[in-house]
Amino acid sequence: MSKIRKLYELPSLPYSYESLEPYISREQLRIHYEIHHKAYVDGANKILQMMDEARRENRSFDVKAALKVLSFNIGGHVLHSIYWNSMAPKSRGGDRPGGRLEDKIVEDFGSLDRFKQEFTEAALTVEGSGWAALTYCRQTGRLIIMQIEKHNTNVYPMFQILLVVDAFEHAYYIDYRNDRKKYLENWWNIVNWGFTAERYERLL
Repeated sequence: MSKIRKLYELPSLPYSYESLEPYISREQLRIHYEIHHKAYVDGANKILQMMDEARRENRSFDVKAALKVLSFNIGGHVLHSIYWNSMAPKSRGGDRPGGRLEDKIVEDFGSLDRFKQEFTEAALTVEGSGWAALTYCRQTGRLIIMQIEKHNTNVYPMFQILLVVDAFEHAYYIDYRNDRKKYLENWWNIVNWGFTAERYERLL
């Protein structure tokens, strides 16, 4: 009997669908999570199962095409998993990171406001199914903003992601139509600085 291989699973949300209102509506969050995130999980699993079957039967498959689709879907799954935790209800989100994380942001960007300005600009200008992420480079000890296109393009290898925002239209279209700027302005009200600080502290 062949061993059952483990596949990706849709993680549970850390809050209820209405918890991020009025900044992200229940319907926006539900569709984003249940339909879009689930599609990346299902897409990754479909490719993994196809490759497993082809290997068992010693059949060839288009490796380049399969790995491209796999990377896209795994990237979407991983980034969405971080994105849900990058947000929290207003009562738990907090207005500032505080502690060593805020000290590091001020050191590297000049001020918290300057960081938020640059991060927002990165999210506004990223192309395609894009993201903006705050990352940490172990080699230089710097916090660096990363634009990610199509879930897997322009990724800095081995950089730890501390905070991420989904800038693709499916993240905000129900609530904000095509006004990405308004979505991002409101998004700062629900940033989970505690989650971000915890990820940073683990690196020290």
